[in-house]
Amino acid sequence: MTTRDTMELPEAAIRAQYPAALGLVTGFDHAPRLAKPTAPTAAAPERSPGIPAPARFRSTTPGLAARPTTRPGGVHLAGRIETLGDGLVTPLQATVLTTLRRGLAIALAMGEGFAAQSGLAELKKANLESRLPDSRRAEFTELLAAEALITLHVFANATAFLLAPHLGATTVEVGTVEEVLTDNAPLALQGALWELDQDIATLATDETRLAPTVAAFCEALMEKVALRAATAPRLSAFDGASWKVEADALTLSGFRPARAAKGGALVMAFKKPEEVIGNHIAKYQAMRLAKMLMAYDFDRRLNPFAELGGFIFTFMGDGKPGTGKTTLIQMMAGLIHGYCQMAGYPFRYQNFSIDQIDSYQGKSGQNAKAFIDAVIDPTVIAFGTIDDIDQVAGKRGDRQSSAGQQEVTAVFMQAFAGAGTVVRGNCTFGMFSNYPENVDDALRQRAGARFLVDGPRSREDYIDILTLLLGKNHAIPLGDHALYANQEIKRAVAASFEGHGRPHEEGLLKVWEKVEADLGPLDTLAKLGTYLKAIQEADDRFTGRAIKNITDAVKVRAMDFELPDEWMEKPDLFLFRPYDDKLAMIRDLMQPITVDMVVQEIHRYADSEFRYADKSDEAAIEGMVRDMARAEEAKRRYLEGRG
Repeated sequence: MTTRDTMELPEAAIRAQYPAALGLVTGFDHAPRLAKPTAPTAAAPERSPGIPAPARFRSTTPGLAARPTTRPGGVHLAGRIETLGDGLVTPLQATVLTTLRRGLAIALAMGEGFAAQSGLAELKKANLESRLPDSRRAEFTELLAAEALITLHVFANATAFLLAPHLGATTVEVGTVEEVLTDNAPLALQGALWELDQDIATLATDETRLAPTVAAFCEALMEKVALRAATAPRLSAFDGASWKVEADALTLSGFRPARAAKGGALVMAFKKPEEVIGNHIAKYQAMRLAKMLMAYDFDRRLNPFAELGGFIFTFMGDGKPGTGKTTLIQMMAGLIHGYCQMAGYPFRYQNFSIDQIDSYQGKSGQNAKAFIDAVIDPTVIAFGTIDDIDQVAGKRGDRQSSAGQQEVTAVFMQAFAGAGTVVRGNCTFGMFSNYPENVDDALRQRAGARFLVDGPRSREDYIDILTLLLGKNHAIPLGDHALYANQEIKRAVAASFEGHGRPHEEGLLKVWEKVEADLGPLDTLAKLGTYLKAIQEADDRFTGRAIKNITDAVKVRAMDFELPDEWMEKPDLFLFRPYDDKLAMIRDLMQPITVDMVVQEIHRYADSEFRYADKSDEAAIEGMVRDMARAEEAKRRYLEGRG
């Protein structure tokens, strides 16, 4: 979003830096001071015939050798990148090289502008002419360091922004950037490019990892420079202003990263909420979660809902085949995509499916980690789905699960509720299955919310879905029916929640009736705790994690309000407000937790666990019966053969 105090960084000033930027990309000498080399020096490769190369010095005197193109400490980014291909420059390589040159030119132009504005340009001239007063040497040193930090951050920021649309699901970890030099801007850029050259040599093992390596390096460099800038002097003029690069739609706001959507445009057949028939609670929670995601604050990198405890980070959607799980995904992705378009936020949708299970050891786990990293990226609003998770993630101890499925289970468990899990509130994961009883118990319990996708249930639901699917190419009268009245979300959801005042599953109903007979109405925390303990005695899989999931669901119910549509349509009203303002606005809408909320959420969660357990036990029994029948038949045939 461009504000009125945003200045323009002239395109002419940027293009004037192209020769210097090209020189940095094609080759320079650098002796590392803070980091240690991890890769061999790259020679500038000979190009294929017909492709012009940068001018080189060649002796015209017979008998004298030409000047070598590779020197100790020489950095040839262009040569390094081109060695990843087969001799010809590929479109991706050209894109990366062009992006690096553009990022460097923008950084050099910004540094030059800062020097002119701060008086550094005059001090540089005085220093060259040996007339810099001793009294201003400290100021000169501080301004040189400030220019170096600004130039480094703008280079990394612009490069990451311009490269973002060319990134896919592949991610690369580069670690901490070490060669951050602040003597002056040219040396700072040389140090950064030297370390980038090292990372490309060691991490970009093929062309698909080239752009992710450069992007990851830029993100790490921005983070390191921003930390240094927090305590460095002479930077207030830059940190408190913003510049617009019109040709790239890039806004540089101090030491804050610019945001750009990564990957190609999302292609999906979106569904509107009225096109989801039945599934009232699941639809309502999906609609609210879509708006919750939009409250994410990119500057604070935190969502007020996550701080208040009412954010759904993971959820499980289960139901019979054909009940509307795919439609629910299409609806939720469509809502988030639409809201992000109105706000100008980057949105990413990722799905992890069975075709990402690989026969090579470790590859499935890498695919799962790449999926997780792409979704939790704090620079985007993201929605990740795992369809048919019972096939994708293996049940531990199940001999029929492949090694790849076991790897995926381990990655998901660590990501969804591991020691290093950080819930920022910019993304959510939905796990969907027709057979949730086949999902590993510990992984299934990491789904904080449960969406029962049971499809159309009432007579009205079936009339609505028939009318919707038939379309308008008919003249059949509707008859005595108020079309879509049963889908009126507020009334339908209220009725659905009230329906969980008593358990639905037979096993849980027995526990409820016994506890209620002994204690009477469950109207105190002591009685509710006693009920939870009775559930655990009936099903030992009902652990402390189940209690956490229930209390999280109760906190979500305390925020049983929908952010006004006007807040999405006019982002200045809420989305673009400071984090503390958004937090206060959400607090004002919250309602107190009631006993009915707690009881209903206990039943919703426990019903699902008992349902899964019953199906799982029944499946295990049927499997044992089949095994015993096979054994009996084998024994009979064996005896007949011997006779």
